Amino acid sequence: MEKLYASDIVKIIDLMAEVIIENEVYFCELDSAAGDGDFGMSLAKGFKILRSEWAGLSKEDTGLFLKDCGMIITENCGGASGPIWGSAFRSAGKYAEGKTEITLEEMSGLLQSAVDGIQKRGGAKLGDKTLLDALIPATESLKISAKEGEDILDAMKKSAREAVEGAEKTKLIVASKGRASYLGERSINMPDAGATAIGIIFTYIVNQFKR
Repeated sequence: MEKLYASDIVKIIDLMAEVIIENEVYFCELDSAAGDGDFGMSLAKGFKILRSEWAGLSKEDTGLFLKDCGMIITENCGGASGPIWGSAFRSAGKYAEGKTEITLEEMSGLLQSAVDGIQKRGGAKLGDKTLLDALIPATESLKISAKEGEDILDAMKKSAREAVEGAEKTKLIVASKGRASYLGERSINMPDAGATAIGIIFTYIVNQFKR
């Protein structure tokens, strides 16, 4: 597969909503080790509303679709999830504005825009024990695959594996952002909930996606 169409991106976000809602309790359990324990509930709340407004979303223009998703997520996800995840979607939407087809190179650019949006909003970087520790390796993997001319679905599978590995590595990092930072060295051996969620989401998407 050489490219994804707007309808494919819609399917991918639908799968994302599905796996987030299914893992609401688990994501809360992950967060309870070092955070407030409400991450799963906060995230799922926004994606449930996104699904309830699904029929009214414009789905022909990938950029417009992602920006609309971002607005709903920003307004309805609780806690820090709304601003962070909403910024990711809106930045990705801005990058994809006017696009009805996405090549692998453009997919890597779309994810990089999401990373940039998160960093601009929250100031986190690789190694801060946040969702970026999964999202950045996944994005870099896509960039390499694009340069090597790989099939887009094969590249997405590699990217998902990098996300999972990145999330696993957060166990070795002392948290420097968010509530977990109050634990200091005690945050060692605790995976970051956001990074773990990214690994789970990416893996679910590549396993379930069908055209």
